Amino acid sequence: MTARTGAIRPRPRRELRRSRRRRRHSCWDHLIAAPLWPLHGANLGTLLRTCDAVGACLAVPRFRWVPEALEKGNTLRHPSCVHWVNDPLGWLARQREDGTRVVGVELADEAVRLADLPPARQRTVAVLGHEQYGIPPDALDLLDQAVEIPMVGTGHSLNVAVAGSLVLYKLAGLL
Repeated sequence: MTARTGAIRPRPRRELRRSRRRRRHSCWDHLIAAPLWPLHGANLGTLLRTCDAVGACLAVPRFRWVPEALEKGNTLRHPSCVHWVNDPLGWLARQREDGTRVVGVELADEAVRLADLPPARQRTVAVLGHEQYGIPPDALDLLDQAVEIPMVGTGHSLNVAVAGSLVLYKLAGLL
């Protein structure tokens, strides 16, 4: 056994702040998380926190309960980059028409494994489906690529916040 040369020390908050971006990102510039068919509000707040961490925006549907879920889950104490989507299928189609890469988190034969997903090199939307039913069939036709998160347990999938967070970190090039 070798002698320990130094203790592990956490980085002070001041040092962490200096190492991060000076200002918030500009809207829609690179990475957008799109949980367009959410089931649980708690997941949206968690995903909003991940969006801030990776410099992404969050696109959500105009369901009555979504604003309250985001407000309750936003522990950042500052405004976050949230955009409202009235028509998820129309919005996804317009994103593709504008040249945005649309990646869906879905169990599909053509899906790439999360480990093989390259970082986003262009504006990219990460589409997250309903936790029980996944991405609707009409929306699957609008995807450029599907990504699958391998699992060895007995569950079929992860919740939207966990799956979205993993994919966003990978697309942001932070994993």
